[in-house]
Amino acid sequence: MTALRNLPVYWRVCLINGLVFIAGTATLVLSPATVSSRVLLSEVLVLSVGLTVILITNALMLRSSLAPLDKLIRKMENVDLVRPDGRVPETGSRPVADLVRSFNAMLTRLEHERGTSNARMLAAQEAERHRIAQELHDEVGQTLTAVLLGLKRVVDHAPADLSEDLLMVQETARSGLDEVRQVARRLRPGVLEDLGLLSALAALATDLSAHTGVRVRRGFVPGLPVLSPEMELVIYRVAQEALTNVARHAGADTVELSLSKQGDAVALRVTDNGRGRHGVAEGAGIRGMRERALLVDARLSFTPGVDGGTEVRLLVPLQEQR
Repeated sequence: MTALRNLPVYWRVCLINGLVFIAGTATLVLSPATVSSRVLLSEVLVLSVGLTVILITNALMLRSSLAPLDKLIRKMENVDLVRPDGRVPETGSRPVADLVRSFNAMLTRLEHERGTSNARMLAAQEAERHRIAQELHDEVGQTLTAVLLGLKRVVDHAPADLSEDLLMVQETARSGLDEVRQVARRLRPGVLEDLGLLSALAALATDLSAHTGVRVRRGFVPGLPVLSPEMELVIYRVAQEALTNVARHAGADTVELSLSKQGDAVALRVTDNGRGRHGVAEGAGIRGMRERALLVDARLSFTPGVDGGTEVRLLVPLQEQR
C-alpha cells in the first residue's frame, strides 16, 4: 500500500485504469453472460450496465486519488498575494502531498519575503521623510525666516505708498513658512516621538479641523496597553492617511476618530459621513495603508459608515509584541 501511494501520478492513473479494466474483463469471463453473433437487446443492456459500473468505479478511484490536486488548483486560483495565510492540507499520495507541501512552502516564503521587503521599504521611506522634513526645517524654513526679517526692516523704512504692497509680500512669506512647517510636521511626526500616540492623533484631528473646517469627534479610551514604536507608527500613519483621504475626497463635515482596546487587539477607527467609496479604485495611499498594516500583522478594513461615508478600521493584535 505504501509503494502504491509513493507512485508518480501518471503511473497511479495507469494502474487504476488497468485494475478497473482487468476487474471488468474477469467479471465478463467468469459471469454466465454471453454475446450472440447477432447481439440481442438483453445482451446490450447487460454490456451497458457493466460498462457503466466500470466507468463509475474508475471515476471514483481517480477522484479519490486526484482530489487533492483539485483543491490545490482552486487555492492557486484564489490565493491572496497580499496576505497568503491559507494553506492546503497535505493529503493524498506522496507525489500529490509533495506538490502541496511545496506550494505551502512557497506561500510561506512569499509571506516572509513580502513582509521583509515591505519593512525595509517603509523603513527607508520613513528615513527619507525624516531627511526631507529636516531639510525643510533647517534650510527652507530658515531661509523664509530670514526673508521675513528682511521684509520687516524694509517695511519699517519704506515710503507709505509701498508699505501696503510690502506687507502683502510679508504675509505671503509668513503663510509659506507656516505651510513648510506643516509639511515638515506631517513628514516627521515629532509629536509622536515626544508626546506619544494619543497626543499625535489629537494633533492630526486639530490640524484637520483647522485647515478644512471638518468637525472631528475624538474617542480615545484611557488605559490603553503600551504599544511598540512600530505599532504606534503604523497606527499614526494609517490615521493620517485616512484623515487626508477624508479631507481630499470624502466631502464630509464630520469625522469620528477613536482608539480603543478590543479583546487582544487595539482598534483604530476613522468614520466620516461623506460620499463613500462606491466604485472608487484603490489608490497608492490605501495600498500603503495595507502594506503598513501587514508589518504588525494588523487587519485593515473599509466598510460603509452608519451615516453614509466610509469607516476605516485597523485591528492591531497585541500578541505580536515581544
